[in-house]
Amino acid sequence: MSIEIKTVKTDRFSMRYFHFGTGARTMVILPGLSLQSVMELADAVTESYRSLTEDFTIYLFDRREDLPEDYTVYDMGRDTAEAMQALGLRDVSLFGASQGGMMAQVIAIEYPELVHRLVLGSTSSHVLPEQYAVIEEWIRLAEAKDAVGLCLDFGRRIYPPAVFEQVRGALADAGKAATEEELRRFVILARAIRGFSVVDRLDRIRCPVLAIGDAGDEVLDADATMEIAEKLDFRPDSRLYLYTGFGHAAFDTAPDYRKRILDFCKD
Repeated sequence: MSIEIKTVKTDRFSMRYFHFGTGARTMVILPGLSLQSVMELADAVTESYRSLTEDFTIYLFDRREDLPEDYTVYDMGRDTAEAMQALGLRDVSLFGASQGGMMAQVIAIEYPELVHRLVLGSTSSHVLPEQYAVIEEWIRLAEAKDAVGLCLDFGRRIYPPAVFEQVRGALADAGKAATEEELRRFVILARAIRGFSVVDRLDRIRCPVLAIGDAGDEVLDADATMEIAEKLDFRPDSRLYLYTGFGHAAFDTAPDYRKRILDFCKD
């Protein structure tokens, strides 16, 4: 099966997306920072989230097509909210992973009518300098046009060692195939994370929240997930779950991750 990639256009920008599933409820997935657009992996994503498709129709959004040089995570969230509105999506279950989780927080805070349930995976509400250090190294590699080095360091940081060894070859091949435009976009998106903080606005989130991460996260650190949970502890409908041994990319490596999303969003 081949998933059709579509484009939503607003007065300000164009954004690619795809959707799949037949469920009566709507879920929106916002992926994290990557060199290759997740649009190129649409079939694999569809297969990965197949267990959710009876309950949900799932939309997955890319970043906007023309990226301003000074783009921020706040801009990403607002643009995605605008794209959701253009498609008539509201009251959705919103799942954001890593940078996508930062965007999801912006949407839930500033557009509460769009979000019914919020799942925040391996993300942060407050990116500290020490958390940004890994991303700075990725920017350095991208600016040096060392795409292979970037892909390998990216994989080494987000995956557990055993998983990294399994995918090392594929990551190197992806780096060899990377274009200068992909590297340029990556740098803009990575720089957008610097100084991100909504920690003082988390209490404006009106919907139930599941914060889920891994105790060994080498990119943003498990403390980032813990901070979100602590700030939302006043809400009886907030939840926290920490894995051990699945890395920053627990959303890809933990076998029961999608079931946890489904169970939370079906309540």
